Amino acid sequence: MTSPTLTQKALALGVHLFTSTGVIAAFMAIRAISEGVLNWQREAMFWLVVALIIDGVDGALARAARAKEVLPGWDGRAIDYVIDFLTYAVIPAFFLYKASVLPEGLVLGSVFAILLTSAMYYGKMGMVSDDLYFVGFPVMWNMVVYYIIFVGSFSPWINFALVIFFCIMHFVPLKYVYPSRTKHFKWLNIANTAFFLIVNLLIVYLYPEKNTVLTVIAFLSLGYYAFITVYASFMMEEE
Repeated sequence: MTSPTLTQKALALGVHLFTSTGVIAAFMAIRAISEGVLNWQREAMFWLVVALIIDGVDGALARAARAKEVLPGWDGRAIDYVIDFLTYAVIPAFFLYKASVLPEGLVLGSVFAILLTSAMYYGKMGMVSDDLYFVGFPVMWNMVVYYIIFVGSFSPWINFALVIFFCIMHFVPLKYVYPSRTKHFKWLNIANTAFFLIVNLLIVYLYPEKNTVLTVIAFLSLGYYAFITVYASFMMEEE
């Protein structure tokens, strides 16, 4: 095997640098939440969506650049995990802590539950199945926050129930689509994810105003993922 060229190394390093920019988006989200800027919910969620997009495409870029082969001394996955835990668990928990959408007296307990179960999930072996599904509800608390605050208009007690439900679902071995990697319905998964992100950004942009059509679409998109979970977890095993 020939040694990687300088150009190949530069491209691979560029992918790792791109992955690392997720931490900048994370910091900007923290800044919006902690400084309480006008419409901080909208600004913070915008940066969390930016981080989500970076995380959604960096894996494909790394595979295209053969980053693991070209730069064996660098571990892009380790960079990814650090940023993911920040943007998918810590910042969403902080978001809920500041948003006043949980029952008084249960806010801190809810935040602790999110952080502890998320950390435990990351330590669980077999987090991704052989057929490239997440096993157990993945650490996607940014999306839970998104639906609680920007899409739904739930009571604090329902929000609390949702937090507890998803904490438990981390450890229930159902299969959840990994949009950029799951091979079953791959292009439909990618298309739904891209469409969801567009709708997501529109909903965040319009917040605090709510558009009924966009809300319905957001729930339909969520319904698609729920169907895939049921199909992959139960129906596919029967084929």
